[in-house]
Amino acid sequence: MIRLALRLTVAGGREALVRLTVIAAAVAVGVALLLSTLAAIEATRTQNDRNAWLNTGAEFTQSRNARVAGADPLWWLLRADHYDGGLIGRVDVAATGPDAPVPPGLPRLPGPGEYYVSPALAELLRAAPAAELADRYPGRPAGEVGRAALPGPDSLIVVVGHRPSELAGKDGARRVTTIETRSPSRCNGPNCDIAAGINAEGMALILSVVVVALIFPVLILTGTASRLAAARREQRFAAMRLVGATPGQVSLISTVESAVAAVAGTAVGFGFWYALRPLVARADLTGTPFFTTDMSLGVGEILLVAVGVPVGAAIASRLALRRVRVSPLGVTRRTTPRPPRAWRLIPLALGIGQLWWVIGRVPEGSGGQILAFVPGILLILIGIVLAGPWLTMAGARLLVRFTRRPALLVAGRRLADDPKAGFRAVSGLVLALCVTSTAVGIITAVVAESGMPEDNAAFGSSVVADYDRQFGARSDRKPPPALPDETRSALESVPGVRGLMVIRTNPLGIPDPVAPHPPKGEPPILAGLVSCAELARMPAHNDCRAGAGAAAIPPDFSHFGMQEDRAWPTVWPAADITPRRLATLPVQEIVVTTDGSNAAVERVRTLLTTAYPDELPPYTVEEDSAQRWDDIAGYRQLATVVIVISFPIAGCSLAVAVAGGLNERKRPFALLRLTGVPLRTLRRVVLLESAAPLLIVAALAIGLGFLTAQLFLQAQYGYSIRAPGIGYYGLTLAGIVVSLAVIASTLPLLRRITGPETARND
Repeated sequence: MIRLALRLTVAGGREALVRLTVIAAAVAVGVALLLSTLAAIEATRTQNDRNAWLNTGAEFTQSRNARVAGADPLWWLLRADHYDGGLIGRVDVAATGPDAPVPPGLPRLPGPGEYYVSPALAELLRAAPAAELADRYPGRPAGEVGRAALPGPDSLIVVVGHRPSELAGKDGARRVTTIETRSPSRCNGPNCDIAAGINAEGMALILSVVVVALIFPVLILTGTASRLAAARREQRFAAMRLVGATPGQVSLISTVESAVAAVAGTAVGFGFWYALRPLVARADLTGTPFFTTDMSLGVGEILLVAVGVPVGAAIASRLALRRVRVSPLGVTRRTTPRPPRAWRLIPLALGIGQLWWVIGRVPEGSGGQILAFVPGILLILIGIVLAGPWLTMAGARLLVRFTRRPALLVAGRRLADDPKAGFRAVSGLVLALCVTSTAVGIITAVVAESGMPEDNAAFGSSVVADYDRQFGARSDRKPPPALPDETRSALESVPGVRGLMVIRTNPLGIPDPVAPHPPKGEPPILAGLVSCAELARMPAHNDCRAGAGAAAIPPDFSHFGMQEDRAWPTVWPAADITPRRLATLPVQEIVVTTDGSNAAVERVRTLLTTAYPDELPPYTVEEDSAQRWDDIAGYRQLATVVIVISFPIAGCSLAVAVAGGLNERKRPFALLRLTGVPLRTLRRVVLLESAAPLLIVAALAIGLGFLTAQLFLQAQYGYSIRAPGIGYYGLTLAGIVVSLAVIASTLPLLRRITGPETARND
């Protein structure tokens, strides 16, 4: 029987070959997407492991920094530097003895006046002028940091050697005897952007949802492709049943047909994944690309995909031929299939109920969260596919009841007789609309709740040296001294510098003019003091009171322009202090506004780093904003990937389904033309048969997408959904318009396949 099945698989000539090719292509796309997502999950874990050593000595890790027998303590200071918008992890170390621990990727610890750099940073040091980058790091390069210590190929890391006396007592410096091997998912502090690594658990949850969201459109495309020439295949199998073939034999033949295409598609999918692996590795999902070799899969994952996809295709084929096994005479006589029942709405209700039940019961850990959310989302997507035919039937019957136009009557009755076929054509697009609505709903709410700025702040390209937000600052810590005159002159002479403002500590007790009132019994937040002449050179909010020489402003003045800062006053209160005394006060923050050029920003940053080597390196407001919302930006990118992939796959499904449907119905359409039905009326029938299910079910799918987003947000974050932006409505409208255009592009086939010779010879 298997040999017979293989012969019948290609017995249809060109038509069978096209069908097998389309099915194999659809399976290949699905396998490649599935493998890429599984590999990305594994690469995220590997990347996190390589990032763990940067957590050494950090208070937010549960580090094993107890005294290790025989190990000499190592002074360790982690700081975040920047260059051209990129994050540089700077580690200052000083060994107290020959047995001090050595970080991974280094052959030895750098000595005083030496430093190791990652390959990407070494390339930058060679390409950039010394005044913009190399002058920040004292000494000479001793070598490069190995891959074992690099999260990704573009990681910028420098390990600088010192004497113990140079690091002892510095804020943030720690004495450690072991190098950390675990990277936490969350932390607080200025250095979390380089130390804590990726939220691996959250990324695993998001990528798992992405797998579900992407695999469904691919399954729809595969199922649609497998339905090509379905009517002829049903008749062929029904004839075999009528001449004595058993249901098992027919099922075996059908299973072999599907398995051949699925096995071929799976093999091609593995080839696609391997060829595209370097491109997928460059995707900035976690803040840095992956090493290509990290995009690997375990034996279990490979077997799961290699065996599971063909088995799934075989099971789907057996289910598709249920009608032949039960009623072969009904197939040969072209009897109307049984109408769908209302039970098809049950999975939808179960999926919604499951997500609603999770609210307030979200487990800890990515594994528990995946089990909590993925089944509910999966049930909703399955529910849309199952409920679509029933909704299509209900809408078609309503359409027939209230119309008298020929095209609407024909389309409505055909949909009411076979709603499964009508919905099958648009099911991919309906799922894409649901997935898009869910993704947009979640991202819109997270962005709104987190206060992520959608536009650049007024000080976006300004360099900020904030010495009031030091990591590990002690109560007895002294602020840095006044800005040296030679540094001020050097800063003002840099081409592209437009203003320099030094915010100084406040010995007058003036409260911050924009900070909320503190709780009773707590001291108020003090303002910073600034010269009105320097303030006037700032790009925004730079007015002092008339006649004042100094003003009291917020300590984080440079962050003006963010969404939460819109209500700041237009004139700052005066500070009663002489310019001479103001110039001697310690520095709290330095803001240097530039023209935005990279040369100006980096030269200013280098000068400030050299002037205050013991403090945290300066940053720009744009960099600070980007790092604060790095996770959100990554999730937004994933949502964009889902949307961009879902719609084209849905469009392919629609085109294949409409073209296949026309081919299956050419005989009845040809008979209608012989009876005098105009060709334009048949074209309207075809357009309405696809457009009606699309419009009927799309509204429900969009609503379910937003409901899914609301339940997910409420359970995971405690947020409520927000109204999406205009871009979502434009995308939805464009998707529907393009889908109708795809349907219209198949209409010219009607003239060729519905001629009199078709009715005579079929």
